Amino acid sequence: MKINLKINNINRDIDVEPGEVLYDVLRRCGFTSIKKACGTSSCGVCTVLLDGMPVPSCSYLAVKADGHNITTIEGIKEEADRIGKFMVEEGAVQCGFCSPGFLLTVIAMEREIENPDSQGIKNYLAGNLCRCSGYEGQLRAVKKYMGVSE
Repeated sequence: MKINLKINNINRDIDVEPGEVLYDVLRRCGFTSIKKACGTSSCGVCTVLLDGMPVPSCSYLAVKADGHNITTIEGIKEEADRIGKFMVEEGAVQCGFCSPGFLLTVIAMEREIENPDSQGIKNYLAGNLCRCSGYEGQLRAVKKYMGVSE
């Protein structure tokens, strides 16, 4: 069946199979920043923004995304680079496998929550796992980026 997705502000008509998940469709379209780790929506590695909100693409049915806006890290490079600088300064990036999904989640949080506190940041980022760096560096970087001093 054919669906229409607006991916990074470009409309695309895409053939999908019944039961195909958004992750597979986006990878087939050449968006290689999207990674897959758990396949169960538990780790956040496959996160993309659907109409500005983070969703796990590994378990989100592609047909449900029909007519919606999808944003990958390729579509918000400047914002991601700005946040990424804070991540590098705090030593929060090692292998980078989880970075695209994590950065997309931070961008969604920045757009959704005005003046989050430290606990609000932790709560919003709870679904993003990093197997390399731990979370202290990431938390420090996001707090600095968001201007949270506590």
